[in-house]
Amino acid sequence: MVLSAPSYFGIAAFRRTASNGMGNRLTDAKLRASLVAVRCAPPRFWDTDCMADEPFNPLRRAIVRNVRAVFNDTASGERPVPPSDEALFVRDTPIRMVHADVTAMMVGGVSALLLQMLHPHALRGVLDHSTFRTDLHGRLRRTARFIAVTTYGHRDEAEHAIARVNSIHRSVTGTLPDGTPYSATEPSVLAWVHLAEATSFLDAHLRYVRPAMPQAERDHYFAQFAEIARRLHADPVPTSESEARVLMRDMRSDLQGSADARTVAAEILSPVGQRGASRALQPLLARAAVDLLPRFAVSMLGLRKPALSAVPVRAGTAAIGHTLRWAFGSQRRE
Repeated sequence: MVLSAPSYFGIAAFRRTASNGMGNRLTDAKLRASLVAVRCAPPRFWDTDCMADEPFNPLRRAIVRNVRAVFNDTASGERPVPPSDEALFVRDTPIRMVHADVTAMMVGGVSALLLQMLHPHALRGVLDHSTFRTDLHGRLRRTARFIAVTTYGHRDEAEHAIARVNSIHRSVTGTLPDGTPYSATEPSVLAWVHLAEATSFLDAHLRYVRPAMPQAERDHYFAQFAEIARRLHADPVPTSESEARVLMRDMRSDLQGSADARTVAAEILSPVGQRGASRALQPLLARAAVDLLPRFAVSMLGLRKPALSAVPVRAGTAAIGHTLRWAFGSQRRE
């Protein structure tokens, strides 16, 4: 829901795109069995195989409709992305589990977007080529759809979407305030955007959905997500959690806590322009997103990491997650 920068550079997902992912089946029988055990755990706002299209309970039905309206442009007839058995990623593998939970993906997506704005090239691409200031909700909704289709959609739709994103990236160029040229095709910048997403999505999943997720599954998640990043020409791309943490450390020298980055961060965290359910939940989810950020990012963006308030923030966010899992008819939090 995702909820990160549109496409991998901040603009492509403003257009409707699609994608899926490479799905090498797990060879470890125990690992696969553990995934099957929690198959329906997250509320899948694009996936209906764990529940009927609409739950019979009126309250649950109202919640489901509101959530789906946040992530789908219902006015234009857009509906949740149906899961495909011909997706790039097979069912019951880590990426399909991590990307399934509404609450964790909202928190992780906002946190990822904040991280991405610390790279001056990614930031300038957003400022010069996007309309996020006038349509932040639409931008996040379309980004979420891109993640949904890349994870669950048919592989043909996925390849088409990725090709479209790459085509859009080739037209995104400009100059930084200091005169340095930038391009949305720069592999290292694409690498930072991907890294911010992958680490934020997984960290949110660990905090709010499955804290005891085994290390082997966490590494597999990075390996799967790397397949999409490579198709978008990001480089370097981590294929394990340890590689991701090292890359996060190594790329810090490329980041800047500029005035523009701080201004954009404040706008991202503001409920202005949002409506309905997203506006009601935004203050809590925004604080949860900041709480998820690495300390260096909080400092560079001029934000304040929750201290004593972290406990109620996490408890409130977890409660939202439990409510949505109940509404979507899913099972227990692991």
